[in-house]
Amino acid sequence: MSAPACNFAWYELMTTDTTAAAAFYDSVVGWTSTDVSQGAMTYFSFNSGATGMAGLLTLPKEACDMGQPPSWIGYIHVPDVDAHAAKVVEAGGSILKPPTDVPGMLRFTVVSDPQGAAFVIFTPDPRMPDSVERPLPPTPGTIGWHELYTTDLEGGFAFYSSLFGWEKINDMDMGPMGIYRIFGVGEKQIGGMMANVPNIPVPCWGFYFQVDAIGAAMERVKAGGGTIVNGPHQVPGGSWIIQGMDPQGAMFSLVSNVA
Repeated sequence: MSAPACNFAWYELMTTDTTAAAAFYDSVVGWTSTDVSQGAMTYFSFNSGATGMAGLLTLPKEACDMGQPPSWIGYIHVPDVDAHAAKVVEAGGSILKPPTDVPGMLRFTVVSDPQGAAFVIFTPDPRMPDSVERPLPPTPGTIGWHELYTTDLEGGFAFYSSLFGWEKINDMDMGPMGIYRIFGVGEKQIGGMMANVPNIPVPCWGFYFQVDAIGAAMERVKAGGGTIVNGPHQVPGGSWIIQGMDPQGAMFSLVSNVA
């Protein structure tokens, strides 16, 4: 899970059918899922080659009972999770799960921004060995983009900027859809932020998985029982994207340099 501090470093899918979800994403993205369960906890690692890129676990029954749908969540690496949890609250966010230790691995807390988008902040256990260096986008199987859908672009950006030092790189005017803000650190782009769109009515983070070609990946989505919600669209820079929903109802996005 290593990554530069204050950047996304891990991604997790909580779903109602881990076996089916593992098969779906293995096919669509080209990952190889590996069962790394310990004790009573079922957990899969989505791997690109020998490198873990994301995780998969069962959505808890109590969450299902409260109406929480299957969904992806991102982990942001910070130097001190407890100190950052306090900053989240000071900046107007909320603690959804208090700081918790996973012995020998990490300390984490689940939080939300002031508009309600959830994410995780974590600090690795110092005894954890250094991770194998990950492949970078546009390598298939990597995470190519991070996107925040929010009800308050300026408020949301101010929140994340104060917490993680993210900077505005560029604002793109999308007409009736408003401003699309590209953010990052220095010249390194991390992702974009925009107002909620009709097919994504609540604030949330979305993640773009890099694939070999959008057209071929779309066929794999359909063959696996998923749904194409939006796209394909070509975006500035030449990449092609789609947004989709997996068979269990989790939203996801795909990106490729190849149509």
